[in-house]
Amino acid sequence: MTTEYVRKPDWLKIRLRGNDLFRQTKRIVESHGLHTICTSGRCPNQGECWSCGTATFLIGGEICTRSCRFCNTPTGKPKPLDPSEPARVAESIRLMGLRHAVITSVDRDDLPDAGAEHWVQTIRCIRTHHPQATLEALIPDFRGQLEWVDRIIEAAPEIISHNLETVKRLTPQVRSVARYETSLSVLAHVASRGICAKTGIMVGLGETEEEVEALMDDALEAGVSILTVGQYLQPSRRNIPVAAYVSPPQFEAYRRTALSKGFRQVESAPLVRSSYHAGKPV
Repeated sequence: MTTEYVRKPDWLKIRLRGNDLFRQTKRIVESHGLHTICTSGRCPNQGECWSCGTATFLIGGEICTRSCRFCNTPTGKPKPLDPSEPARVAESIRLMGLRHAVITSVDRDDLPDAGAEHWVQTIRCIRTHHPQATLEALIPDFRGQLEWVDRIIEAAPEIISHNLETVKRLTPQVRSVARYETSLSVLAHVASRGICAKTGIMVGLGETEEEVEALMDDALEAGVSILTVGQYLQPSRRNIPVAAYVSPPQFEAYRRTALSKGFRQVESAPLVRSSYHAGKPV
């Protein structure tokens, strides 16, 4: 994997947007003391999504127990779980009037159940406060403990997503603890229970086209229905550098290939992230 600096192309420049709905979304999130992956992950689509009144909520605090080299979320010893967080997330979703809400979390390997019960409480609170919203749970791997994954499945979100992040060969270099095979087992378990399974990957980390297509085949075999493909953008100097900027035509080629292989829905473009257009009908 290269460590040389690769200049960002002009077509990757982000145009910030900020209308009244953006400001309202920002106010609701901040006034409820919530964390979003939009901010902590430095998502390039924050302006677009918040201007449409959508956001991806980050539960379990803002400190992750893992130190993946691609991620900008702070790593360290997390604070105890906040029991009021599920209700505050639910109320924010109600105030925003979301039709589709995405919930994700930091990894909480410090907890006996890796935070599974906190996930369940959050989903239940959202169902109580804003039952008309459909839910997408972007979950961690729960250390491969499928009985903890079952607790999320039993809470019945419409979509359960877990990101493979990168191709099999690069996983040990990019993800600090997670294993490619473990992530596939989580996705396969979700799909086997009749829940729509989704995954997302980053490109530009040194993968080959053949490796990306092999990942597509692995995900399809696991039962994944929805795939997102986006450009990796180095969030800070301490993170792994970009190996290459993938061209828009190549992203379109990945989209066509994934659809031809059998995915029901594919989002593939430089600024696509796992929650991008999450509310789009499947």
